[in-house]
Amino acid sequence: MSKQVIESFSPEDTFAFGVELGKKCKPGDILTLHGDLGVGKTLFSKGLGKGLAIDEPISSPTFTVVQVYDSGRLPFYHFDVYRIADLEEMDEIGYEEVDDEAADFVIFNTCTIRENANQKLYGHLGHVKTLKNKNKDMIVCLCGCMMQEPHVIETLKQKYKFVNIIFGTHNIYKLAELIYSYLETGKQTIEVLDETKQTVEQLPRKRKYTFKSGVNIMYGCNNFCTYCIVPYVRGREQSRKKEEILAEVEALAKQGISEVMLLGQNVNSYGNIYEYKDGKIVEVDEKDRVTFPQLLTEVCKIDGIKRVRFMTSHPKDLSDELIEVMAEEPKICKHLHLPVQSGSTNILTRMNRRYTKEQYLALVDRIRAKMPNISLTTDIIVGFPGETEEDFEDTLDIIRKVKYDQAFTFIYSKRTGTPAATMDNQVPEDVIKERFNRLLTLVNEISNAQIKRFADQVKPVLVEEVNHHDASLVTGRTEENVTVHFPGTADMIGTTVDVKLTDCKGFYFMGERIG
Repeated sequence: MSKQVIESFSPEDTFAFGVELGKKCKPGDILTLHGDLGVGKTLFSKGLGKGLAIDEPISSPTFTVVQVYDSGRLPFYHFDVYRIADLEEMDEIGYEEVDDEAADFVIFNTCTIRENANQKLYGHLGHVKTLKNKNKDMIVCLCGCMMQEPHVIETLKQKYKFVNIIFGTHNIYKLAELIYSYLETGKQTIEVLDETKQTVEQLPRKRKYTFKSGVNIMYGCNNFCTYCIVPYVRGREQSRKKEEILAEVEALAKQGISEVMLLGQNVNSYGNIYEYKDGKIVEVDEKDRVTFPQLLTEVCKIDGIKRVRFMTSHPKDLSDELIEVMAEEPKICKHLHLPVQSGSTNILTRMNRRYTKEQYLALVDRIRAKMPNISLTTDIIVGFPGETEEDFEDTLDIIRKVKYDQAFTFIYSKRTGTPAATMDNQVPEDVIKERFNRLLTLVNEISNAQIKRFADQVKPVLVEEVNHHDASLVTGRTEENVTVHFPGTADMIGTTVDVKLTDCKGFYFMGERIG
């Protein structure tokens, strides 16, 4: 694939180039234009229209999203989403978000980590079919991880033919194009890519909060834990460029965001970057790569950002460099989610976690040596195939030794398409439930004891919302991710205030504002 650079030094040249390109356009051609206001995009489009023999005036569709011209030798659809920087701006041009039967466009963004999520979608589709029977013009769209499973696509083709648009995890940026394709053909439109190394930047996002935001730094997963479907539906690890991440965080800071959470399936492995050069996928040179600790350091330098969090870290490759940066950088919250999954080395091997019980405990020791008061949280699975009573006791043992501030506990769920689903020695359901109850008892006991160490301390709390149960209170979090409720008003949302943690209620504190 060759690349040609054409330079324009005058409005006349830009218009003329548009004319020549318009003469060469064929049905189905898509042209994308990128540039700031005033660089000549609309002028180019006018030239393109002339080249298509369109005799009506070409105007900018900035506030109408699309202009349609059908008087030439080919229909010309002129889209412009330049100013749609935030989804709220769609309201300004006449689009309205609804969650009832009035919807003209219904989209499901699916998750497939657990098999029952698939069944829930099919249940929802049954309801949507009833609505679509009443509104024949309704467009139904499915996307996300579940769509990456071939058997799901076949089921949808056979049993849910009323679904109009289907795409996967790698091409969300093509949604407008897919909608257009469906409107043009009236036929079910399906585009599911097996994998891509292309990262499309600057897509508009709708954010729940005006003061904190997640920022994806990478996509995909290379770990292949035997119980997990994610690598099969999300593809291999692909890191975003440091410059793009920093630009996004800087833009967020200018919008008033003070807390960011850097997100990835395993943020520790950030740095495996591919880019496009001359139409080819090229891996970035080793000397140009950036480690996750280096990225963290750069994010912390951005003015306006007061707190930095990240999730998730895999124990297999959490480096001493990362521990050092966390300990030394005051903006990085002293909270680390470190999924252990099991305390048994035998089970960890069967899970393909690539660390032992002893290695995990040694890692925790290194972390606490640098940050004695760090808040540690984890994920634990009970009932993985082959788990014996001895294996389970190892899990209880590691909980006692680490003393997690919080643990997210899960009963093993067989996931079709994963190696664990076909393993021998599946644990009986009654045994799993009994072990799970014992696990919860211990986790709650230790978590309740751990959180009490913050009692009577004064902590900076980022106020997130008015309390759902008592409007005289506001709710926020400390840097250790402890939830605190204290007297306040709605105008405090998004601000950081000093709060004395007075009354421990198990998993949260009541508090009083200081100053």
